[in-house]
Amino acid sequence: MQRLRRDLGRSQVIAFINPKGGVHKTTATVLSAAAMGTARDGGVIAWDDNELRGTLGLRAGSARHGRTIRHLVEHLNDVEAAGVHLPEHLDEFLRHSADGSFDVLAGDEDPKLQRQLDPTTVLRVLDILTRTHQIVCIDTGNNVESANWRTVVSSVDRLVVTTVPREDAAFSADWMLDLLEDNGYGHLVQNAVTLLSMPTPNAGPLLEDLRKHFASRTRAVAVVPYDPALEPGAKIEFSALRPATRTAWFEAAATIVDGL
Repeated sequence: MQRLRRDLGRSQVIAFINPKGGVHKTTATVLSAAAMGTARDGGVIAWDDNELRGTLGLRAGSARHGRTIRHLVEHLNDVEAAGVHLPEHLDEFLRHSADGSFDVLAGDEDPKLQRQLDPTTVLRVLDILTRTHQIVCIDTGNNVESANWRTVVSSVDRLVVTTVPREDAAFSADWMLDLLEDNGYGHLVQNAVTLLSMPTPNAGPLLEDLRKHFASRTRAVAVVPYDPALEPGAKIEFSALRPATRTAWFEAAATIVDGL
């Protein structure tokens, strides 16, 4: 826990990435934010920047209103001009996790919004979030060619590669790392953390092979166990996880922030 509580010097941006769906990007974003927020007593936000109707806003906690990133973008000028009152103005567009450990900027259901999330707008949103929160966790989309995805990647302090112990998921992550290296982001790949998440009680024969492989490609590998509380795909509550699972997520979150 002490590793999670240390002073990070400035706001840090962490992106959870893998161009394949179903590899626990949203789960990893929510539970990493919950572990960090719990240890740090707040100051953490999870942003659903998935381009195709992401579910983080629905799964992360209480929907005290229906506002999403779309509403924030519509009022971006007013929020930016709030000065010392920026946190209060931004809060009007945020949801909160069920236990209050982190804030949530929900994605929007309208895919047309992505036309508005151009690089300049994405950077403006990131600037606001880093001015109001110590850690920004971003659940990214699956289109590595989109301007949004590339803008996020070029702005982060750390990448977290999420995958499950399946060949197709690992292949997708590996291909993405090659793409990042080819596009001048080798430093981010070297400092990345791979998060291997178990979707079933049995780890399967690939786990150790994938752990060794990604340990050779990224700075560290964290493994988190299966937990029955996550199986329904409904709202994620950190307190509902088994004690051993919560411990594993605290350790994974600490591995993610190590060296920042």
